[in-house]
Amino acid sequence: MHLPRFVLVKLPTKSTNRFLFYGVLIGLALSITSTSVVEYFRDRKRKRAELTFEPRPIELRSDEVVDGVTGLIGNTPLVRIKSLSDALGVEILGKAEFMNPGGSVKDRVALRVIEDAEQRGLLHPNTGSRIFEGTVGSTGISIATIARAKGYEATIIMPDDVAEEKVKALLALGAQVERVRPASIVDKKQFVNLARERAKNFGSEPDPEHPTETHRGHLIPTASSSVIVTTTADDALADNVLMSPKEEREFALKPRGFFADQFENRSNYYAHYDGTGPEIWRQTSGWIDAFVSGAGTGGTLAGTGQYLKSKKRDLLVALSDPEGSGLYNKVKYGVMFDRREAEGTKRRHQVDTVVEGIGINRLTHNFELALPIIDDAFRVTDAEAVAMSRYLVHHDGLFLGSSSACNLVASIRLAKKLGWNNGQRIVTILCDSGSRHYSKFWNDDYLAKADIPVDMTIIDKLLAEPASA
Repeated sequence: MHLPRFVLVKLPTKSTNRFLFYGVLIGLALSITSTSVVEYFRDRKRKRAELTFEPRPIELRSDEVVDGVTGLIGNTPLVRIKSLSDALGVEILGKAEFMNPGGSVKDRVALRVIEDAEQRGLLHPNTGSRIFEGTVGSTGISIATIARAKGYEATIIMPDDVAEEKVKALLALGAQVERVRPASIVDKKQFVNLARERAKNFGSEPDPEHPTETHRGHLIPTASSSVIVTTTADDALADNVLMSPKEEREFALKPRGFFADQFENRSNYYAHYDGTGPEIWRQTSGWIDAFVSGAGTGGTLAGTGQYLKSKKRDLLVALSDPEGSGLYNKVKYGVMFDRREAEGTKRRHQVDTVVEGIGINRLTHNFELALPIIDDAFRVTDAEAVAMSRYLVHHDGLFLGSSSACNLVASIRLAKKLGWNNGQRIVTILCDSGSRHYSKFWNDDYLAKADIPVDMTIIDKLLAEPASA
């Protein structure tokens, strides 16, 4: 019988314990020191970047008076969304475009489109000229606002299923409003196509104020096929007759019809490349990690995204897209298609969603400019957009519209996907306020009939989801 052998374990000596203790202590010290050094250089880099920007605090100054309503457009504040930022550990910053005088980001586009046309000699104020546009609302309100301020008339053609508040605002601004049945872009009676046609025919029909006078409108050659300008001038233009300086002045003062064409007009893109993008870069002092935006025409995403990418190559640009829109699939899979389009259960013809202002099922020229710089895309459901709007009112006192809510949901998704929780900065667009959405997006009865829940806990659950990165 063999007794088991016991293995003797030799305990470390006092000197060995001392060396082990010192080693752990030195390791911890080095770790803390290296972290401090990294934070020091990161903070110094941030402060150095801030010195390259002219400080401009948000304040009222005695020497700053803007010239009319157009002077109020742009330079909107960048606001930290406290509830979302605190919950995520990421800075969610919203560009408060609802503070523009016309109430939305579209003020920038309308102003740039009109001013570019004036600079090219296509439009002249206070000549009885009329601006035509097809829109679901916000661009029309912006055009009507700026047209009044600059001495033009406005005709807005829109689908008859948009929120009633937008129609009332247009009428209050003195615009002519024509509401038509929703239709596909291939239909001649689609609202954008009708606006183009109305501009082409401007001056060809009797003037309602002077029924006995009838003019035949003439197309004025432009650099872009999408820019339609007509004049009520006589046949001299059509016959290419050389005009004297006096005749040229008289010709310029004749009433004109102008099709703004926000979807294809590159002035839309430049309004954001020259305005929104530089403002965000200055307001963040270049400290920005991602930009998130929805797209209807694509101008905001393309112009702002292109500018920010030109300043910081590794900045991420993400698309926020509502249900029924094909842009998400275009970015993710290269195909413009949404499964809802094949189901035949659409609530709206243009895009099957309660969200207005973003989402589309065709490629516009302005969105094509955005495609090379979009890094990711996020699909946002109607229920999520509604939940976010109520969540923001409850926690932040922010009363926002549907597209703003979509952008913020997508911002959360981006942070979760990348595993961000250490103060990274995501900037998005707060397109308009909730005051344009009382009859639909902010109407619980309407939402109930459309089977869209009003449930703030959807956002609580989204914020509580574990990061995927």
